[in-house]
Amino acid sequence: MADTPPGPTGEPVLGSGRRYADDPFAFIAALEESYGDISRFEMGPIPTYMVTDPDAIERILVSDADGFRKPAFQGDALGELLGEGLLLSEGKTWKRQRDLAQPAFSMRRLLGLSDRITDHATAMTDGWGAGETIDVETEMARVTLRVILDLMMGVELPEDRIDTVQSQLEPLGRRFEPDPLRYAIPDWVPMPGDAEYEAAIGTLDDVLDEIIERRRGTDGDPSADDGPMDFLSVLLRAQGRGEQSAQQLRDEMMTMLLAGHDTTALTLTYTLFLLSEHTEVRERVEREVDEQLDGSEPTAADVREFEYLEWVINEAMRLYPPVFALFRTPEEPVELCGYTVPEDGSVMLPQWGVHRSARYWDDPEAFDPERFSPDRQEDRPRFAFFPFGGGPRHCIGKHLAMLEAQLILATMISEYRLEFEGETPLDLSPSLTMHPRQEMTMRVRNRTE
Repeated sequence: MADTPPGPTGEPVLGSGRRYADDPFAFIAALEESYGDISRFEMGPIPTYMVTDPDAIERILVSDADGFRKPAFQGDALGELLGEGLLLSEGKTWKRQRDLAQPAFSMRRLLGLSDRITDHATAMTDGWGAGETIDVETEMARVTLRVILDLMMGVELPEDRIDTVQSQLEPLGRRFEPDPLRYAIPDWVPMPGDAEYEAAIGTLDDVLDEIIERRRGTDGDPSADDGPMDFLSVLLRAQGRGEQSAQQLRDEMMTMLLAGHDTTALTLTYTLFLLSEHTEVRERVEREVDEQLDGSEPTAADVREFEYLEWVINEAMRLYPPVFALFRTPEEPVELCGYTVPEDGSVMLPQWGVHRSARYWDDPEAFDPERFSPDRQEDRPRFAFFPFGGGPRHCIGKHLAMLEAQLILATMISEYRLEFEGETPLDLSPSLTMHPRQEMTMRVRNRTE
């Protein structure tokens, strides 16, 4: 067994950090094409092993998940933001919190709340006028934020507080854009943007404090099982039993506030962009929605009947995965794809590289929703597509995200057609999630015109 996988030669101190920071998407694609299943490069001083073999990815995330942990480098600035919430916690803390969260994310509960998702979508489209332009990324972020506040925190915020939350997202996102200097220096060294980042965290903490205080006392008897089942109520009851600290409660709500809406908003944004660029696909989606809804508002029962719409959403997440790479660190040296990965190695699992690999997808750059039809999925490796991760640490909000995306899209599609007026191709920004750099301007067209 060889010790070191092949990979690019980096610069002193910075390794390949500069090349990665300049364009991580091109860098990932080049490594996947040049080296295949596994490659090695330095991200500053950190040896990084990029794995693109679906079977190895499944092993890391599923069968051998206990042998891998979240890497330490994700626990510095990100730890300041999200703390010990579900995204970053490990071991017993993660298991306890995941068990507490599970009822709030049960499919039965979510299906019972589908009308509230549709109500939020309808309130959004009621504010549109035929012929006007909208920033669709902003619109999708607002509606998905309102859904997560309602379904998982049991609150509705006024417009000015929604604006407050959204205005903090840009300085938070900038902090996590690739920077070769950050890879090479300790996290405690001050850098430009740090003050804005910390101020944004403070502002969001203030918003969460308001939400928690509003809900405190409305969550029900801590010893009872029949209280409200939104995640905040569940945690408040756990706190009433002495099982949840104030800090843990804060960390979970911050994780929910940010991770709970951003990825779904981006999925909707990229889906609408792709539908605008592909007339035949858009018209087929419109026919399916029209036939299923027959003029009524979409419900959970309709979502169970949608087929092509679900394929379209999956294909959008394949081409534009909101989370474009996952990272893990082995607990001890491990063999991956014929090479030894040391216990201090950072293992990168790039959705961007795997989802667009010609080894697993025919004509991978093309937008082709029928890839997800049952007959075309039979021979494809399971983890050639993993937008929600996998295994015990898969995204707990997966079912909510898919339900939400279909209800919101069906609501829009039943009445409007959105035409993209921004620049193409999309210029993508790599932060914790993958955002378009340009404004996603779309013209609202009434489909009855």
